[in-house]
Amino acid sequence: MAAVQRCSVEEVVASLRPGMTVFVPGVSGESLAFHAALKAQPEFAAGVRFTGLHFPGINRTDYLGLHVEARQRGYVMTPGLRAGLADGRAELVPIDYPAIYRDLASNVAVDLAIAQVSAPDADGNCSLGPSLDFHPAVWAKAKRRVLHINPRLPRTRGSWSIAFASADAAFEADSALVSFDAGGSSETIERHAALVAGLVRDGDTLEFGVGKLPGAILASLRSHRDLRIWSGMVTPQVAALVDAGAVAAEGAIDAGVALGDAAFYERLGHDRAFHFRPVSETHDVRRIAAIDNFCAINSAVEVDLFGQVNADSLNGKLMAGVGGLPAFVAGSQLSNGGRSIVALPAATDDGRYTRIVGSFDRGMVALPRHCADYVVTEHGVAALRGLSIHERARALIAVAAPAFRESLEARWADIAGRL
Repeated sequence: MAAVQRCSVEEVVASLRPGMTVFVPGVSGESLAFHAALKAQPEFAAGVRFTGLHFPGINRTDYLGLHVEARQRGYVMTPGLRAGLADGRAELVPIDYPAIYRDLASNVAVDLAIAQVSAPDADGNCSLGPSLDFHPAVWAKAKRRVLHINPRLPRTRGSWSIAFASADAAFEADSALVSFDAGGSSETIERHAALVAGLVRDGDTLEFGVGKLPGAILASLRSHRDLRIWSGMVTPQVAALVDAGAVAAEGAIDAGVALGDAAFYERLGHDRAFHFRPVSETHDVRRIAAIDNFCAINSAVEVDLFGQVNADSLNGKLMAGVGGLPAFVAGSQLSNGGRSIVALPAATDDGRYTRIVGSFDRGMVALPRHCADYVVTEHGVAALRGLSIHERARALIAVAAPAFRESLEARWADIAGRL
C-alpha cells in the first residue's frame, strides 16, 4: 500500500473535477474546514455532486450554494436542497436511515470520501469522534479517501475505526466541530416531559431524538435507575443522566452520533459509558428487537385520529425526512416489553392550529396507524394499544388542546360515518 500523502485542505479542494461524487459527512462528523476551503475556492465545486446525510437545524452548510453547477444527492430536506430541487441540481431520495446506508453502500459510486478523525493512535487507527453513522458504507469502496485530522476531535470508543494507512491522503486542520443547542425549556414543556417520563420504567433501554422536548424528557428521568441508551443521536442531557446515576453502567450508551458543545465532545473522549456504532448497527431492526424493554420516544408534527403520524411535513411542505423513526418504532414493537411513544405539543406555538388532527389531507405519513402505542401531549397520555378505532379517536381527542376538542369530535363523526 502506498504511503499516505500529506497535503493541505486547499490541495484536496483543487483536486475536485466535474463529474465526481464526493461523500461529505453530516451531523457532527462534518468537516467544516473542508467546506470553508470549498467556499474560498467555489470554482472547484462546478460539476461536482456532493452526497451525505445533512440535517436541517444541525448542518448549516450549503453545498449547492457553492456554485451554480454544483449538484447534491440528499436524503432529508434542507433549505439548500430545496433550492436545488427547483432548478434540477438536487436529488432527494425519500428513505429512512437503514435504506440511506444501503443506498450509499450499494447505489452510489463515490470518487472521494472525506472523514474527520483524530490523529492515529499507537496502532495506527483513527477515531471518528462523535459521529460514526454512515462512514463504513463508503470508506472501503471510495476511489480516493482523505482524512481531516482535527485535534479538537475526541478519541471515542466505537465498533469501527479508520486505519490511517487505508487513506490516500490526509490534511491537518484545527477546526470547530458542528455544535448543537436545543434551546431552553419552559413550565409547559417540563410538564409534558414528566408525562412521558412516567411511561419509562427502571431498566428500560431508550431511544430519543433531539430538541427542547426530548431534552426535557431526559432531564425528567434522573430519578430512574438502570437505564440504557440505544439511539441514533445523544446529547449532553444523557451525560447528566450518567452523573445522576440513572444510567446502568460502563458501556450502557450506544449511539451513532453525539451532538452538543465543546465540553460535551471533550467528555466523550474519556467517559466510558459512551460507545459509538454505525447506522448498520444502531438502526438494525433485528438488533433493536432483541433488546428487552426497548422504549422508542419520538416527536411528531401531527397525529391524526387514526393514530397515523406525520413527522416531517407542514401543510404538505416537506421539512426534513423520516430519519431513524420507522426502524426504532418497528424494533420497539418486536421487543419483549417494548413500547413506542410519540410526544408532541397539542397545538402550534401560537395556539391557532391543533396538532391532533382529524385526518391527513396534506401531511405525509411517517408512521402508519398501528405503530404508536402512546401519544403524549401536555394534556395527557393516549394509550392506543389494543383500542378500537372509535376508542382511539376518543383517546386522542382527550389529549388535544381543549379549544379544538369539540371540532375534532365533529370531524370524527363525519369520518366515522364514511368508513
